[in-house]
Amino acid sequence: MTLTPRPPRRVTVLDLAAARAEGRPLTMVTAYDWPTGRLADESGVDCVLVGDSVAMVVAGRSSTIPATLEQMVYHGEIVSRAATRAMVVVDLPFPFQHLGVRTAVEACARILKETGCQAVKLEGTAGQADVVAGIVAAGIPVMAHVGLRPQAVHQLGGYRMQRDEDQLMTDARAAAAAGAFAVVLECIPRAAAAAITAALPVPTIGIGAGPDCSGQVLVMHDLVGLSPDRVPRFVRAYADVRGTIGSALARWRADVERRDFPGSDETLG
Repeated sequence: MTLTPRPPRRVTVLDLAAARAEGRPLTMVTAYDWPTGRLADESGVDCVLVGDSVAMVVAGRSSTIPATLEQMVYHGEIVSRAATRAMVVVDLPFPFQHLGVRTAVEACARILKETGCQAVKLEGTAGQADVVAGIVAAGIPVMAHVGLRPQAVHQLGGYRMQRDEDQLMTDARAAAAAGAFAVVLECIPRAAAAAITAALPVPTIGIGAGPDCSGQVLVMHDLVGLSPDRVPRFVRAYADVRGTIGSALARWRADVERRDFPGSDETLG
């Protein structure tokens, strides 16, 4: 498969707004390291998200809550160097958006300065509108995240669909009014996502929220079939990378045990 050539410049918040106005669906995928960041960028996606899902996908944790600011900076800097065209968005980890505007701004500023990313993403309800506004006022672009909020998984009773449509609309409107340039909608009914998308002046990016959002996002490892555990029903796997890697490792081990590797072509001197 031939990858889409890279456009000559970085995707910006204005490009996302223009895509929404034109009705062109937006694409965003997670990445956590140099190879996946580079592949995501070369694929032509609009945004690459360095999610706090790194705690689960890379570190094997049971939730995103253990992700630290240091981890987000570390992985964000790597991906920001790998992706030179797509907008790179880095998650603000728990619990910085709940510690007051000043603390949140300081954490987001560190992410922006030390990673070279173009925006931060934070989870929150209407109760964090002042935090979003403060970060935006500091000149830091904010992507909001409403619906299922993995950092609040214990409060929400698990990874389950969020059905309070009035609250979902309130949270999304508050984020947009506070200056968020886009809003992620996770695990909400299709009708609610469609209504929010129609009501907001900024793009929505869905994950488990149906096809009516302005765009879609998935976790890279789920999308390519690399995740070792069961993936959510809203995921479509476009490859079986886990199977390919497992097969390659098994064949290599067998060749070594038969002394078929290394062969004369792989031997130096």
